[in-house]
Amino acid sequence: MRIRRTRHLLAVTALAALALTACNNGTGVQDEGASQPASSSSTDSAQQTKPGTASGSSSGSTSGADTKPAGTSSNPAKDTAGSTGTGSGTGTGKSTGKGSGTSTGSTGSRVLCNGSNTKVTAQPVARPLNHMLITVTNTGGKLCDLTYWPVVRFDQMQWVPQATEETQPQAVTSLAPGESGYAGVLLSAADGSGAGGATAKKLTVAFQGYTPNSDGGASATPSLPAKGVYYDSSLAVTYWQQDRDDALSW
Repeated sequence: MRIRRTRHLLAVTALAALALTACNNGTGVQDEGASQPASSSSTDSAQQTKPGTASGSSSGSTSGADTKPAGTSSNPAKDTAGSTGTGSGTGTGKSTGKGSGTSTGSTGSRVLCNGSNTKVTAQPVARPLNHMLITVTNTGGKLCDLTYWPVVRFDQMQWVPQATEETQPQAVTSLAPGESGYAGVLLSAADGSGAGGATAKKLTVAFQGYTPNSDGGASATPSLPAKGVYYDSSLAVTYWQQDRDDALSW
């Protein structure tokens, strides 16, 4: 009996040793529940390797975009339309105009009429009553312009008579060399209604430039009759006229 028990124990011990050996080698019978962690581990391992593959693919795509030639497009028609509308300008301009800032200069081949290039006379007339005629003759070699009206001053008179607007001509009175222009002067009221009457012994005629009341250059001092000329507050002048009759028609 002792021998049989001893053999039985030895047999059990041997079987236990064999079972341990099989478990260590992975060849023994395993519980199916224990295999799940291995599967999960395999899945996790596969998932960890996928980002590496995706990263490689993305890198390749990005690299392909970087090597695309500049200016290319997936829509050539759009690029062509976008490339139009360019241009350049090369025009240049230069101003060579020159002005002195005064109105006494010339305009091309014409100049202003004034005391330096004309002869001026002043003569009372019988008709109309109480009128005087100023005559300006161009003694220069260029066409000259008589602008606006004469600025008339008797003796030391402190005021300047104004022009009658109804006598303004359609164009500036221009005188070729040797030609004459005219202006009429109303000396006093025919009915004696004027005030501050006086007899003048001296007359000064000034000229205007190309803007009203500007300086037109040298003035003139035509002589008056020895007895002088009577004038009062009715004193007025006409615009310069091309014709003598126009200057005396008012």
